[in-house]
Amino acid sequence: MRITPKTPEVRVPRLVGLMAVDARETAEARGVLLAAPDRPDFHRTVVDYVVRQFPQPGAEVPRGAVVTVWFDLGDAEGGAGVREPRPPLPPSGGLRRELDQPGDPFEVLR
Repeated sequence: MRITPKTPEVRVPRLVGLMAVDARETAEARGVLLAAPDRPDFHRTVVDYVVRQFPQPGAEVPRGAVVTVWFDLGDAEGGAGVREPRPPLPPSGGLRRELDQPGDPFEVLR
């Protein structure tokens, strides 16, 4: 545990982008507490990343104030989305494109 100077107000650190364990350590070092309404098991969360915080970084708050953070849901909620082909499909090419179709009324003469 780090001991910080006893000042009445502290600046909120930037926590967005940090993993949960790093966010807890940074908050403790700066003299603020963390709360995560979307994670009841916040004290055990380690590798999830903070995606939003309130109050914003740099705001002055009383020592011991609560900073609320929200985490990326990762793969638990689908995270990356659905991977499927979307129309329009690319035109067919290659050798098939070079050959004339049988019965074409406008055949190329060679």
